[in-house]
Amino acid sequence: MTATPRTTADQEHDRAVTERRAYEAVIERLSKASVDKHWEPYVDIPWDDPDFLVRQDDPRWELPGVDRLGGSAWYRAQPPEVRAKIGLWRVATAMKIGLQFENLLKRGLLNYAYRLPNGSPEFRYVYHETIEEGHHGMMFQEFVNRTGLPIRGMPGPLSLLSQITPWIPLVSTELFFVFVLGGEDPIDHVQRKALREGQIKHPLEEVIMRIHIAEEARHISFARHYLRRRVPRLPRLHRLLLGLVSPVVLGVMARIMLSPPGSMIRAFRIPDDVVREVYTDDPHMAQEIRDSVSRTRELCTELGMMNRVQRRVWKAMGIYDEPARKAAA
Repeated sequence: MTATPRTTADQEHDRAVTERRAYEAVIERLSKASVDKHWEPYVDIPWDDPDFLVRQDDPRWELPGVDRLGGSAWYRAQPPEVRAKIGLWRVATAMKIGLQFENLLKRGLLNYAYRLPNGSPEFRYVYHETIEEGHHGMMFQEFVNRTGLPIRGMPGPLSLLSQITPWIPLVSTELFFVFVLGGEDPIDHVQRKALREGQIKHPLEEVIMRIHIAEEARHISFARHYLRRRVPRLPRLHRLLLGLVSPVVLGVMARIMLSPPGSMIRAFRIPDDVVREVYTDDPHMAQEIRDSVSRTRELCTELGMMNRVQRRVWKAMGIYDEPARKAAA
């Protein structure tokens, strides 16, 4: 197993960027890293290597025991080929949702870049990120195509609602980059954990995941630094409203990224009581959702978007961790 690719963004410690010069230096380093270390989906992924072929009955797709469904008695009682197909469906759906999210993200980034003035360092980096997200979309869709499964991705009503997302930068670029973190942080959290714990068995999934982690680290770093630069300069009312809307966006996005697809539940006739047991009522799943947005939650606290009223919204969305409880854990 190869090491996770390292990038400049991996080594960023989210230093303060109160000075414009320091902020621009961060963007320049991220742009340089995109030139120095990047991947091409149809060059750097050996799609036709025999060991990388996608078969629905490949036991390497079986859900690991640490997965809430994978550890359930219902799942373990299924025939091996069914367990493998469920695991593959789960992976393919995550990639389909990922490419749909990145489609919205690219359109929003281009709307943001459209209004940037000449000489803006953000312009170059936004185009680097847009290109990288385009590559991610291609490798995700190629994977989905090779499964031969009827993967849909986002539910229809949610997909329709999400079409407003690319226009958010025209109203608030700060809210747009909160949305960016809402989609990228939960997946980054889950993928890093899966690799760290050795849960990924199929080499094609692993190489896709490692490429995604390496390049998304830069995207996450840019969004965080942008918010660090901009939010303290917002009018008080704007910052208050942003602090109220952010937990709603983050809570919804985390559940979209981490919850099981309804199509998979229907296709395999997973009993309602099993779904409730492993996803709805399981405190470990609730904690996983909270953990997946922990870095963004800490950033919002740092930026003064966590007063008593705003904290109640975080709690209502199920993504707030009491500091005392977190410390005790």
